Amino acid sequence: MLTVTPLPAFDDNYIWALQVAHTPGAYVVDPGDANVVIHFLDKAQIPLLGILITHHHHDHTGGIAKLLSHYGSNTPVYGPTMENIAGVNMPVSASNKLKLQNIGLTAEVIEVPGHTLGHIAYLIEDVLFCGDTLFSAGCGRLFEGTPKQMLASLMQLSHLPDSTRVCCTHEYTLANLAFANVVDPDNKQLATYTEHAQQLRAANTPTLPSSIALEKAINPFLRSHTAAIHTSLAEQFQQPINDSVHSFALLRQWKDNF
Repeated sequence: MLTVTPLPAFDDNYIWALQVAHTPGAYVVDPGDANVVIHFLDKAQIPLLGILITHHHHDHTGGIAKLLSHYGSNTPVYGPTMENIAGVNMPVSASNKLKLQNIGLTAEVIEVPGHTLGHIAYLIEDVLFCGDTLFSAGCGRLFEGTPKQMLASLMQLSHLPDSTRVCCTHEYTLANLAFANVVDPDNKQLATYTEHAQQLRAANTPTLPSSIALEKAINPFLRSHTAAIHTSLAEQFQQPINDSVHSFALLRQWKDNF
């Protein structure tokens, strides 16, 4: 049985810890801060078994060097082949079906360009580690990719089973929901979930993991093809919405300036 634990880091990051029953130790995903990981592992009295990296941004990779120094340079560090990331010793791409060393898990690697060009996600059992591609009620900014690339990446993730748990790496949910409610004001499931998320954060509880089913219902970037979103975009930008890529591009532009 796979257990995932969000480890808060910086202002709003989560480093995800993966543990399997009866296997002493943990993998971590996108460890921007080594000290957070070391504290968690020391408290649990377990070793670091490996590291998974989704993309090259420093808040996802900054702890690699210290973790390798602390736990040993032979610790497997998986990361995207297309990005040059110091410390990655097991570069992977979507052609790889990974058998993760030391933990007995298999990971599917999914290429999701958009936020960065080499960004990857990992699907392990029913859990998706998607970095900065898909957020709850939102998606990542397009620092390197195009709207067409990011939309294709998000649609690929949306086709995963509804029960898939979504482990992204930022607690951006309330800010994303504020935008989503402006763009999709008649979405009753969105309104209900907003109240729930506000209660979670008021109790200092993570809103994550989310699920693919929930995101398809409340996330405007996964709903950019719908008539409701098209109507909002047409009113906001005073222009007809011609296709799904056009819709997504305008939606991302609106969110960037929200």
